[in-house]
Amino acid sequence: MSDDHASHAMSCYGSKINRTPHIDRIANEGIRFDNCFCTNSICSPSRAAILTGKYNHLNGVKAIDESFDGRQTTFPKLLQADGYQTAIVGKWHLGHGGDADPTGFDYWNVIDGQGEYHEPDFYEMGVRKRYSGYVTDLIADISLDWLEQRDKSRPFLLMCHHKAPHRPWDPDEKHKHMYEDEDIPEPETFYDDFATRSQAAVTANMRIADMTVRDTKGQPPEGLSAVETARWKYQRYIKDYLRCVASIDDNVGRLLDYLDEEGLADDTIVIYTSDQGFFLGDHGWFDKRFMYEESLRMPFIVRYPREIRAGSVTDAMALNVDFAQTFLEYAGIPAPADMQGHSLRPIWNGVVPEGWRTSMYYRYWMHLDEHHRVYSHYGIRTHRYKLIYYYAEALGTILSKDESRPPEWELFDLEHDHCELRNVYADPAYAEVREQLKAELAQLQRDVLDEPVKQID
Repeated sequence: MSDDHASHAMSCYGSKINRTPHIDRIANEGIRFDNCFCTNSICSPSRAAILTGKYNHLNGVKAIDESFDGRQTTFPKLLQADGYQTAIVGKWHLGHGGDADPTGFDYWNVIDGQGEYHEPDFYEMGVRKRYSGYVTDLIADISLDWLEQRDKSRPFLLMCHHKAPHRPWDPDEKHKHMYEDEDIPEPETFYDDFATRSQAAVTANMRIADMTVRDTKGQPPEGLSAVETARWKYQRYIKDYLRCVASIDDNVGRLLDYLDEEGLADDTIVIYTSDQGFFLGDHGWFDKRFMYEESLRMPFIVRYPREIRAGSVTDAMALNVDFAQTFLEYAGIPAPADMQGHSLRPIWNGVVPEGWRTSMYYRYWMHLDEHHRVYSHYGIRTHRYKLIYYYAEALGTILSKDESRPPEWELFDLEHDHCELRNVYADPAYAEVREQLKAELAQLQRDVLDEPVKQID
């Protein structure tokens, strides 16, 4: 798993801006999910959902600064209890010390918080150590060392979790000159003016123009217009982002080569994903958090030659809360009744079960966080439509810093507006769809045991 790696920066997903040949091996030799979504597009909450198979209001990590209670049930704990050797290497980002330390792992060696790209500190089984080198290489090195030293008579789970390509995008020496003599194409929504959209989109502080000198590694040339400055910043940002991705890709190749060399490839399920998506200049933004497609969508590709037909593609909906139950089914371990996902194994085998979900529930809790000022919201996405409720003032005095913004709705017809530029919530032609989606949203909230806030039309 990587951090903030958008699927549209992977060539197996049709990227127009970079190539990822080693990551592509997993998709080419397995299955690519085109509709895998996170239930809360922010690092710690997504990781907690993956570990527990539960939505954030139940696993206790709704925001980025909330520590994970390691006493709760996770899929690594259940695998470990069933005889699997378990390890996590790299980014944890769910707290340190006491019950927040990784549990359910025979070995853990995780970076300190977000970590540093160069000369990073790790906590190896609770002991802080500084390593010399580049973090992406080091995470792969430590992962390979653990694979080599494991008990080869027992099954294993390895979670290799890269820090990259998380902000502030510091590339390594090998890749720092990539794209130097070219311009990366700007996304088609780079100049989005947010017409028809909610105030939440206007208020968010995550425009390319908002990037700091630390992000761009320097000041723009003097005399540039506002548009020229944003374009200059975009090139500085996206090139470093893609350079960090290139390092991940190389190290994914190292792990795949190891499995081949050790004769493990046929019997090992290999997954590549990210904790959520990311805006790569889309809508003029960086970061994530919103329920818009670039942030909501997770890359999810799987290779398992014994079951998965090479080159498979599916548009069936998958969620990060599904991962835990999928892994448990393959290990032959019953999933706890309070897990909220569904095993993806039938879909990996080319069969979408009858009654499989056709809509998903999303909730972002961090109202007007200090960094990006994104409004709290929840919503529903179907295969065609997306309805989002920015509930803001409906929470009352809790949101006094919201400057009394009223709640707002957005509705998008993804079939006719895949870039989500036209909010049709108030369009009479969509009145029936709007009410149907509201009813289905309310049902999804009940199904996942979440509490709605007062809805105002």
